[in-house]
Amino acid sequence: MQAAAQSGLQQLRLQQARQIAEQAEMRARSLQQQAAQAQKEADRAQEKARKLAVQTDQAQEAAGQAKQGLAMMRTASEMVKRLGNTAAQVGARLEGITKSAPVEKGAIHVGPVVNLAGQVTGTLVNTTA
Repeated sequence: MQAAAQSGLQQLRLQQARQIAEQAEMRARSLQQQAAQAQKEADRAQEKARKLAVQTDQAQEAAGQAKQGLAMMRTASEMVKRLGNTAAQVGARLEGITKSAPVEKGAIHVGPVVNLAGQVTGTLVNTTA
């Protein structure tokens, strides 16, 4: 009888060990699936980070180009302003010169004109020659 009880006890222990092993295998498969899912999510996050880095670089490049364009516009605006001031000064000086210079009889006076290049044009033409 004692041998039968020991045999039954061994079978019970063997059955418990199988159950524990099966539970461990199920837990291992579950963890493996979770790890695979986590890896997929990490891969997606890394790809998203790469795309964001590219977009950041593009945005920084566009901002730099915009700043350059703004600086060029400011420079051009300043040049136009200076050119206008210079033209006004030249016009004022020429006006003073033409008022003080005697005009010959028969001469046609053409007033000074500033062309697009900022050059003063216009001369006195003597038609009696």
